[in-house]
Amino acid sequence: MYCRDEELRKDLFQEIMIQLWRSYGTFRGESKFSTWLYRVSLNVAIQHLRRDKKRPPESELAGDLELKDPNDQGDEERLDQLYKAVSRLNSAEKALVLLFLEGKDNEEIARIVGITQNNVRVKMSRIRTKLKQDLKL
Repeated sequence: MYCRDEELRKDLFQEIMIQLWRSYGTFRGESKFSTWLYRVSLNVAIQHLRRDKKRPPESELAGDLELKDPNDQGDEERLDQLYKAVSRLNSAEKALVLLFLEGKDNEEIARIVGITQNNVRVKMSRIRTKLKQDLKL
């Protein structure tokens, strides 16, 4: 979601792994290991976006979301519209949507992103409204 080019995505993965290795000693066990892992990974991905001056336009990032069900041809156009709408969100909003789509609850999203649960609920509500307006639902 944060990197369209396959080679750049591999580089980003390596960067994330290096940062996880370097910062493992700072893991204090105050949260789930997966929460810490997501937080470090998300921070590296966002830093990568900020540094990368040659990244593709936001509208092209939608092609990286591989959520389509190949057996469901009827909703393909609606799914494409949703991908495009998500691609127009800022990086923080995309991170929240990605965590939500991965089945994380508000408590875990809050810990990963470093905000309160209430703030997660507010942001997700605003994102839903933004997506509905974009999709004209």
